[in-house]
Amino acid sequence: MMRSLFSGVSGLKNHQTRMDVIGNNIANVNTTGFKGSRVTFQDILSQNIAGAASAQGNKGGTNPKQIGLGMGMASVDTNFGDGSLQSTGKNTDLALSGNGFFILGDGANKIYTRSGAFEFDSDGNYTVPGSGLLVQGWMADASGKINAGGDVTGITIPKGQTMAAQATQSIGYTKNLSAEGKASQTTTTTDTVADTTPASGPTSTTNTLTDGTVIVTTIEYTGTQKITKTETTTPPTKVIAPVTVYDSEGVEHKITGVFTKTGDNKWQYTPGSTAPYQTDTGFAITGGVYDIEFNTDGTFKSVSGTPMTFQPTQANAMTVTPDFSKMTQYSGESTATVTSRDGYPAGDLESVSIDSSGVITGKFSNGLTKSLAQVAIATFNNPAGLTKLGSNTFSESNNSGVVQISTSGNGGAGTITPSNLEMSNVDLSEEFSNMIITQRGFQANSKIITVSDEMLETLANLKR
Repeated sequence: MMRSLFSGVSGLKNHQTRMDVIGNNIANVNTTGFKGSRVTFQDILSQNIAGAASAQGNKGGTNPKQIGLGMGMASVDTNFGDGSLQSTGKNTDLALSGNGFFILGDGANKIYTRSGAFEFDSDGNYTVPGSGLLVQGWMADASGKINAGGDVTGITIPKGQTMAAQATQSIGYTKNLSAEGKASQTTTTTDTVADTTPASGPTSTTNTLTDGTVIVTTIEYTGTQKITKTETTTPPTKVIAPVTVYDSEGVEHKITGVFTKTGDNKWQYTPGSTAPYQTDTGFAITGGVYDIEFNTDGTFKSVSGTPMTFQPTQANAMTVTPDFSKMTQYSGESTATVTSRDGYPAGDLESVSIDSSGVITGKFSNGLTKSLAQVAIATFNNPAGLTKLGSNTFSESNNSGVVQISTSGNGGAGTITPSNLEMSNVDLSEEFSNMIITQRGFQANSKIITVSDEMLETLANLKR
């Protein structure tokens, strides 16, 4: 009889614990990144009244007689299933789907969370508001390269940082130089007539037409003959390709590249120096003349020449090398466009964005973007073994396994969804169902205690 009392008490105690867990789950139904828990029960070692006996002769075996001594908690488990994603429109908010945790740190310690409600503070620290904990990851170097294999550190994007100017060193041309273009051609005609009154000497006149054709007419007299020679030179096909380059101080300079047809499948590139193709005033260009040859099928064949060099005012001397390997010579319209160019003016950081790989990209006032940092993701062999610290954070434990750090979508880590937050994975309908079941279990165990007490009372009254 006393056993039933103890069993009832254990049931009350453990059902109360389960109710505590359910209450906590429901309380955090709207907590971002919250992971619900569950309680599992187990019976307690039973008391043997009689042992089991094997069959003997004509008598069969008997089962053991055992009385249970109540119940206990087997475990309180955390469910790390994904919660639903909620769009926030805030580009510093991050949601994590699948395995993994965001890493937070204060310089000395690392803790882990699924709540991605982050923002930049006044010093540019990527942090959890109200806690001072920095989101951990890898900072990019000056060129924008990120070493995701190194140690993680707190991510800091200083406001007002600038991108230093870089002088242009190479430009890349593309598009098509028409196979129908023509090289410069000169034709000469001679007309001889009788002239009884020859002039005293030869005369020459030059006439330039609007299309660039040059006509040179020369008249000579030989004895009684007048010889008129007409030399007509048609201009070659030219394609103009202006490009802007930057010096070491970020000052832009205009260079007008001119492609001139020089022969069959042959063109020449020159940086313009005379009207109407001249470049910026204030400096002279040396070199930059390239002979370009195409195959008979119109594809690029070869190029020879020397880079263009010049000395801008109040800046370092520049050497610029053009690349023509992506150009073609097919029929149709002639166009030449610069599609690649290094060098740029200085720029100030205007805004940042984060993509699904966790890379933080800065947009600068010069129109360029550069990778600044990348958010790291931590995974564990047994995430259920992590220790809860409160404030949606966890710490590593002896049973969680050693932390493994990787990037979004790699090494078993989940993927990041920017401008979203992961909501709690608590299912209210399931929690309310569990609450009713727990209530009924608690009531039943209470009844056990009540009935056992009444039976003891009856037993005590037998003495009277």
